Amino acid sequence: MSVRVRYAPSPTGDLHIGNARTALYNYLFAKKYNGSFIVRIEDTDIVRNVEGGTESQLKFLQWLGIDWDESIDKDKGFGPYTQLERLDIYQKYANQLVTKGLAYKCYCTTEELAMEKEQLIKDGNDKLHYSQKCLGLPNQDKPFTLRYRVPKYQEYTFNDIVKGDVTFRSEDIGDWVIMKNNGIPTYNFACAIDDHLMEITHVLRGDDHITNTPKQMMIYNAFKWEAPKFGHMTLIVNENMKKLSKRDFSIIQYIEQYQSLGYLPDALFNFISLLGWSPKGEEEILSHDQLIEMFDENRLSKSPARFDKEKLAYINNRYVKELSLEETIELCMPHLVEEGIAEDQDEDWIKSLVSVFKDRLSYGAEILDLYEEFFNQEFVLDQEGIDFLNEEGVNETLTAFRDLLNDVEEFKAQNIKPLIKEAGKIAGSKGKMLFMPLRIATTASMHGPDLPQVLALLGKEVVIERLNSLIK
Repeated sequence: MSVRVRYAPSPTGDLHIGNARTALYNYLFAKKYNGSFIVRIEDTDIVRNVEGGTESQLKFLQWLGIDWDESIDKDKGFGPYTQLERLDIYQKYANQLVTKGLAYKCYCTTEELAMEKEQLIKDGNDKLHYSQKCLGLPNQDKPFTLRYRVPKYQEYTFNDIVKGDVTFRSEDIGDWVIMKNNGIPTYNFACAIDDHLMEITHVLRGDDHITNTPKQMMIYNAFKWEAPKFGHMTLIVNENMKKLSKRDFSIIQYIEQYQSLGYLPDALFNFISLLGWSPKGEEEILSHDQLIEMFDENRLSKSPARFDKEKLAYINNRYVKELSLEETIELCMPHLVEEGIAEDQDEDWIKSLVSVFKDRLSYGAEILDLYEEFFNQEFVLDQEGIDFLNEEGVNETLTAFRDLLNDVEEFKAQNIKPLIKEAGKIAGSKGKMLFMPLRIATTASMHGPDLPQVLALLGKEVVIERLNSLIK
């Protein structure tokens, strides 16, 4: 039987890093086994659905490089792919359960249920289960929900891809609602029906869904259907090993934010793939095709996946380094324009700016921090720099270079570069004793990017002012 897996988001917001990981692992699993990756929209939470939520989910999946074989735009005969278009299907199966005596109408109001739960808490019950007081009642002309009648003294065991054998007992689960009084199914009922009808073979999802599994197994058992193979991935935690919370602002959590900041989709695809899965070998910079080839569901981690911001920066930096200068400029330009930095600057200046910082960039917007650090840091020499400038012959080198720069009309890197050698000829200096004094005297640093480009960025006035301050 061909592998069929699904990613089933609710259109209640933008694509979160945790959901993106679920989608990515399902995608890798499907492609690894030449199967099908389905995107199903679970939109039954009509109160929380947001306008454009579905489009946003699909847009950023595609941006990441995760495409699907079936969804709302690719019906392969298993649609509709949105649950609100499948209400008649759920109602049909719910009616069958009622006919079989496996589900019943519950006429309790929200207020009555709240009072019942409150009494259970007062009585010290650790199981806050519904009392079944509507079980067996004759039909009434009142709004009702449908509840699944949980069998007594039954175990639900499944072999989880990640966790191994997992068992739940029916006595730990009260009679649960399968259809709300507005005719909309609950998550666990609709999910089980859809997974069966869409012939889903494997369900890979987050650990927070594991308690849903026995309820879904009840539906499979009720209709004598074969359940899919389940795999529950451990949660993503922050650097303090706390569950990733949407209120944790120390970590960027939405894919749209990464796109806006100028992260590269291939790099993010690579990084997310390592959040709870490890390839064989030491190499962690892996292409899209390599990840498909290497993906092994048996190597999904049993321990929480720590979101390592430094690893993300390292991986994205590696990908930025592989870009051409023109591609890097394209990555940085929106941020330079937005901050007004690119205003009144010519193409050569922009090219020099990006070229100087290219190897340090972890994402496009970081050009702003590097720009700020470069232009606004205080010009202060350390003792090692001072000692170097006191070496014999250095003053002559600085003077020669300053005098040559004074005559430069277009202060650009290509015009500055030949003047370094020319200054060396005039002052009789070369090698380290030529380049090091010029760098220290103009940047206060003994190391750094290409010097002519750095000087072009600083500008003629600043460079000559610094040289004048150090020439004796």
